[in-house]
Formats: sequence, C-alpha cells, structure tokens
Amino acid sequence: MKRALFITLNEVRLYLQDKGDLAFSLLLPVLTFALMYGAFGGETMFKAAANVVDEDGGIYSQQLIEKLDAIDGISIDLLSAADADAKLERSDILIALYIPSGFSDTLAAGGKAELLFKQRGNGGLEGQILAGIIRSVAAEIDQEFQVLRRVEINLEDEQIPGSDIELTVQNLLEEERQQPALGVTEEVVGGSTEFINQYLPGIITMYVLFAISMGARSIVEERRRGTLERLLTTRLNTGELFSGKFIANIARGFIQTFILLILSYAVFRMFTPISFLSCLVISLVFAASASAMGMIIAAISRTEEAANWIAVVVTMFMVMMGNTFFQIPEDSVLGAFSTFSLNTYANEAYTTIIAGGGSLGDVWLPLAILAAVAVVGLVISRMIFRAVPGSK
Repeated sequence: MKRALFITLNEVRLYLQDKGDLAFSLLLPVLTFALMYGAFGGETMFKAAANVVDEDGGIYSQQLIEKLDAIDGISIDLLSAADADAKLERSDILIALYIPSGFSDTLAAGGKAELLFKQRGNGGLEGQILAGIIRSVAAEIDQEFQVLRRVEINLEDEQIPGSDIELTVQNLLEEERQQPALGVTEEVVGGSTEFINQYLPGIITMYVLFAISMGARSIVEERRRGTLERLLTTRLNTGELFSGKFIANIARGFIQTFILLILSYAVFRMFTPISFLSCLVISLVFAASASAMGMIIAAISRTEEAANWIAVVVTMFMVMMGNTFFQIPEDSVLGAFSTFSLNTYANEAYTTIIAGGGSLGDVWLPLAILAAVAVVGLVISRMIFRAVPGSK
C-alpha cells in the first residue's frame, strides 16, 4: 500500500505542476460560471439615474427627491436647469424632471402643483419607466396630502393643533406602508432566483467528472508506451499500480472540488463551517465514484482516441441527465435515464446542503448510491484492468 501511495503522490504532484490541467480543472469552471451568471443570472432589478432639476428647494421637493432616492435601483443626479437643458440638447440625457419654483409653497397652501418632464422624443424605454415611477411617487405624495386635508376639515371643530393632526396622519400612513392591506408578492416560474445555489453544484460535478474520466486517456497512453510495464519491473505489482492510479484520481477530483468550494465561499459567502465540511464529504464520495468510472474507461479502451470518445460520451450523458442545468421530471422517460447518472445524486446532495440547509443525514441515500457505484466500479475495473497490452 505504501508504494501505491507513492504513485498517488507523484500523480498529484504532476497534476499541480501542469498549468494546462490546472487551467482546465479550475479556471474553466470559474469562467463558465461567470459567463452563465452574466447571461442568465445577475440582478434583474430595474436600474436608472433620475436627472432632477430642483428649482424649488422646499420641504416637499426634498421629500419627493428622498422618496425617489429610497427606491432600489434608482439614483438621483441633481442638475441645474442650464445643465439639464444643455444635456437634453446634446442627447446626453433623454429625460429630466423639473421641480418648479414655488412647488412646496403651493402644496402647503392647498393648491395644485405640477411637475414638468422634459424629454427628447419619447424619452427612451428607460426614461418611460422612470417617468412612470416618478408619477407613482408623486401620486403617493398627493394621496397623503388629500388624506391630511380631509382629516383637517373633519376635525376643524375639535380645536386639535394642526401639528398633532399631521403627525398622527403621517404615523398612520407609515404604518400602512409597512403593513399594507393589499400586498404584492412575486413568484418565479421556471427557475430559482438563487442562481449560485442552482448552478454551482452542476458546474463543479461536471468538470470534476470530465477531468477524472478524461484522465483515463493518460493511463491508456502510459500502457501503450510501456510506461506501466516498466513500473512493474520495480517492486510494484499490478494491484499496487492500479490502487495508486485510483487513489490519485480521487485526490485530483477532491482537490479540484475543494479549491472551487473555497473560491465559492470566499466570493459568495454561501457556506457555514458545517455545510462546508458536509460538501467536502460529498466531494470525496463523488470523486471516488467518478474515479471508479474513469478506471473502467481506462481498462476497456485500447487507444487514446477511444478513451477520449468514451469519456466525452459518458460525461455528457451524465451531465445532461443529471439535473445539472435544468430539472428533469422524475415521472418522465428522461427521469428514468437520470437514475443512471452520477451527477443526479451528487447534485441532489450538494443542493440539499447548500440551498436547503440540510445535513449529511438528509442526503444519506444519494451518498450511499455514489459509494455503491464506487465499490462496484472499483471491483469491475480491477478485474479487467491490464497494465500490459494483451496480458491477463
């Protein structure tokens, strides 16, 4: 066993020194995730800068600006009237809100104040959305004034100070905003808004499985060149050579997963210490099952090209059928095929831990299946493994 571990350590050392292998194993998964995050994830919230000309400078114009600034996705860019007109003329901006002088005084006196939009053409799609939001905020302020005026009219015979009435009305309106009688909720259909939790497990398992199964090519190449045969002229026997290669594949897959999980934790803060350790256990079991699969490919392949093609076909089948990038209904034909994919069980375990806040006790079944695949695959691959072409 000691000599088998020497084989393992040498393989791991070569892996860590190979810049091409490291780029494929680490950089490519990170790049893939970044591209997918940019294409399908990210924030879907509307974002825009509101160009505001405040010619009033009063309390109610300030209140309007503060309410707009408090809306997520909207930032305020205060301009002078001359600057706004010049930018509109040059098409640097497409729409601007003008708060006229006397706006606050008019509202305080119970009059009708108006806001002014200046825009080029239709103001653009972003400008139209922004104008709608501003109108909504203005309507909310108007409703508050209407409520306050009606309350003051109804209580004018009660000799209650106006400041007390205004304070009470504002408190009641704020309470209504915090707990509205009519609320609106969003339900996302066809995918989770937690993009990271949804796709990270699939990306990790896909590249680990692909890297390990493609490692079968190197074993076939070493067999063809006689490298394995020369190793057997030392004190190594076939069993120790096989064990060293098998453990090396496990170590490679585990190291790759460990680094990717560390990067995910550092960037997204998506783990607790317990969930991180649980994911490492899943990674070890998955790497063992994938390593057994890689050893079977190495044992049955006679040429490097054959090992490549078998590895690609097996990996793509397991990725597509493993709920990696889309959910497969369990009661469908594809659902039946998905039961033959290692990724199905690994992704289920990762997702339960990362997104569901579960524990290893909650994923014992997929872990047991992966462990069983590792044991059975190890036995089968050892039975058919040949270090020398044509040997028995």
